[in-house]
Amino acid sequence: MTQKLWLRKLKLIYSKDVFDIIQFGSSVIEESKPNDIDIVVIFNKIPLKEQLNQAQEIKKQLQKYSELPVHITSFDLYSFFDKGNFSKENILFYGRSLISGNYFSKKLGFDSKIQIYYSLKDLEKKDKVRFNYMLNGKKGEYGLLRKYGGKLLKPGLIEIYPEFEDIFVSSIKKITTNFQVKKILF
Repeated sequence: MTQKLWLRKLKLIYSKDVFDIIQFGSSVIEESKPNDIDIVVIFNKIPLKEQLNQAQEIKKQLQKYSELPVHITSFDLYSFFDKGNFSKENILFYGRSLISGNYFSKKLGFDSKIQIYYSLKDLEKKDKVRFNYMLNGKKGEYGLLRKYGGKLLKPGLIEIYPEFEDIFVSSIKKITTNFQVKKILF
């Protein structure tokens, strides 16, 4: 069974009070091995007791689609944006809507990307060539950019989708440590 629940056309039953149901955490990161599936249900303004009851009903439905345990949290839209909500950034950057299948940030009118700034200045020529092959491919093999939908914005700057951050960072670290990762919400 896939851990990428947003890719499936789930037949979930939920009330009109639900703003969105989002999968986030390690289960959305490509090539990760999560211990559970993290889900957040964001409600329009309804009483907390009702949020908890509805969230548990959604959890029961989701558990049927996953071999991993489902961990569910609920917020209303106002408490989601509270400065005390430490999971907010992770949900905004990595969260995928189980309702639309898209990034949750898009529902709020934003796009989330990871930008990696790198420098090959101090590398030997063979390592520069290796770096180029890693990004663009070699002998008919796809490089990371094509394989994972990344873009070379300019020399020294690539932009990728958030769930592929670990793949790019671990690959880049094999060649150079002269890089910087920035999360962009625009």
